[in-house]
Amino acid sequence: MVTMLHPSRRSAVAPFLAMDVMSAAASRERDGARIIHMEVGEPGAPAPLSVRAVAARAIEQGRIGYTEALGMPALRARIARHYGEWYRQTIDPERVIVTTGSSGGFILAFLALFDAGARVAIAAPGYPAYRNILQALGIEVVSLPTSRASRYVVDAAAIRRAHAECRIDGVLLMSPANPSGTMMSPEDLASVALTCDELGIRFISDEIYHGLTYEEPAETALKFSADAVVVNSFSKYFCMTGWRIGWLIVPDLLVRTMERLQQNLSISVPTLSQIAALAAFDAQAELNDIRQGYAASRAILLGGLPEMGFADIHPVDGAFYVYADIGRFTNDSVEFCRRMLNEAGVAATPGVDFDPDRGHRTLRLSFAGQTAEIAEAVQRIGAWLPPS
Repeated sequence: MVTMLHPSRRSAVAPFLAMDVMSAAASRERDGARIIHMEVGEPGAPAPLSVRAVAARAIEQGRIGYTEALGMPALRARIARHYGEWYRQTIDPERVIVTTGSSGGFILAFLALFDAGARVAIAAPGYPAYRNILQALGIEVVSLPTSRASRYVVDAAAIRRAHAECRIDGVLLMSPANPSGTMMSPEDLASVALTCDELGIRFISDEIYHGLTYEEPAETALKFSADAVVVNSFSKYFCMTGWRIGWLIVPDLLVRTMERLQQNLSISVPTLSQIAALAAFDAQAELNDIRQGYAASRAILLGGLPEMGFADIHPVDGAFYVYADIGRFTNDSVEFCRRMLNEAGVAATPGVDFDPDRGHRTLRLSFAGQTAEIAEAVQRIGAWLPPS
């Protein structure tokens, strides 16, 4: 019998290789291997104790129902207050949209801002889900390759050049970035935001790694443009990946649009996660201790990797990643990471996940786990690699 069932063309997106590596690592663990996980950007620490306590009390009290589509008013107000505390920016709580992680925020933002056929520019290397979600929605992705000359960030000049070649409808940038941790300076961020406003380009600023910087704090795009759409989440700094809760800050004009989309796509964000997220803002001491652990792990990697032959490491200003050139060892980052997992017991993500054109000679290592494990990973990799 011949089936008439076939997947849609829009579903033919590339796999998220970091998740594939995680699955392969889990398979090795089921076979008894001890794996050091450096493939997925997930904090090794649990959500703060106060967050877990609040969630437990909410469960004990009984029914967990829907909330308003845009989120619990108390949580929206607390997120708005956060912008005053961290950035000295006054944000109307009505502009805050609570989302199902940053992933849900991207889907809402893309649907609200772009029609099928629109052209949206993203950095290369960059977060692979951007490209895949945009393509699934029928939006053309424009790649903006970064280089050492621009300190591996997209600057206003790159946007102007791409726009002059063929009109761009949107620009989506992350700072600090994934996979590199490299951060835009406030001056570069201001220039990008103002350039997008001038050219009529919709600017989305992914600020999910704010709070995780090691020298200078990150600045928000809201400081420079009233029309910017900001994406953030409780996943990274707040250690709440599996809770699947994030937020958007949007211009007033988009609030009702977002509400209609959220009503139909998800009704509301999980209530238990919203209750827990409200408590996360009061766990700064615990969260800052976790960040200090990342700083120690960062120092271990930046001290050890160059000695082993990892070259051209992008500036690790924030987040918890190292993005490095492995061209001394291979031109096939997928095979290199497969062998490193199977032979050294260290899971990492091949660079082609983040840069399909140039990532065959790069990889990303996450140092979000425990510092002792990061130190052990450096020893394992050093023993596995051929001598310099």
